[in-house]
Amino acid sequence: MFEIRDLNKKFGDKVIFKDLNLSIEDGSILTVIGPSGGGKTTFLRMLAGLESRDSGEFILDGEVVTEAEVGLVFQSFELFAHLSVLENITLAPINVLKLSKDEARAEAIALLEKLDLAELVSSYPYQLSGGQKQRVALARALAMKPKILAYDEPTSALDPELRKQVEELILSMKDTGLTQIVVTHDINFADNISDQKFEVGANV
Repeated sequence: MFEIRDLNKKFGDKVIFKDLNLSIEDGSILTVIGPSGGGKTTFLRMLAGLESRDSGEFILDGEVVTEAEVGLVFQSFELFAHLSVLENITLAPINVLKLSKDEARAEAIALLEKLDLAELVSSYPYQLSGGQKQRVALARALAMKPKILAYDEPTSALDPELRKQVEELILSMKDTGLTQIVVTHDINFADNISDQKFEVGANV
């Protein structure tokens, strides 16, 4: 279980979160909804350790953690343009997890096969569609073996067919037992995937 206890965050005089408490069961999907500028992305960035919090604790499996071992799939994907799909996925496992190149490559290829991207292993980001870039970004996040996987607006600017594919992909990840947190402005999408919803601003 992942717990957030007494989380507080302000930007100047603007209160973003006040004494926020949340519990998220293992393997469940939490959607974070709310208006633009309300703090949805700030919430994700704090979980991933990319944004400081004023106070509060993150508790993962009963232990206080600095950040929540979150794999973050950015809205703009943030793929390295000069690296191939395989290189994008193996870079962090080699440098951060200290996997050998062979180990990282084998795990990356297995992820790409699972996400129906095996044929794109040598492609570069400019050669990919938006949906393909998103799945590569997902594979890159999964390669770091996170306890929690978070998505920032995964259906933004996607047509209905691709939105449905993203929905099915996120739901399929539940079979792995991975906890997922999804920031979205798309209420219908949230309704379709959520085990639990949190609306930013509701606790201020």
